[in-house]
Amino acid sequence: MPSFEVLYQAAALCLTYPDDDFRARLPLLREAAPQLREFTDHAMVTSPQELAAHYVQVFDFKNRHSLYLSWWHDGDTRRRGMSLVRFKEVYRAHGLEFADEELPDFLPAVLEFTARTGNTDLLLEHRECLDQLRARLTDFGTPYASVLDAVCATLPTDHTGARP
Repeated sequence: MPSFEVLYQAAALCLTYPDDDFRARLPLLREAAPQLREFTDHAMVTSPQELAAHYVQVFDFKNRHSLYLSWWHDGDTRRRGMSLVRFKEVYRAHGLEFADEELPDFLPAVLEFTARTGNTDLLLEHRECLDQLRARLTDFGTPYASVLDAVCATLPTDHTGARP
């Protein structure tokens, strides 16, 4: 069974826009993280155009499926700015400088941070958000729900910090 860190990195890649690099990595993702096979198998048999259109439909049209974790707590309010600063501070405290084109609360960025550091604090702090996103993706009927299922399965349901 692969480590949680491998799963988090693979999940981060699965939750980014499915460009040509993503398609090239699919066989590796499938082997490295068997927990994601439902999604990777779907992605392998879906045309690139269809997969890209589905990604946009799921994640870009409505905040109901937002991959930005602070949105779940703060919405589009002024408070969100402070939440984003908090993400950057956590990254910096672990020797990482966030310099991506996305915001620091973008779930794939948080998963990559977790994979690199082994620190699950941001995921645990936003467990409720992840559960809400997972439920909405499941209700929407998208294969992306299985990626959230796999990530959430690694996190404790209570906030003791112990993994199942």
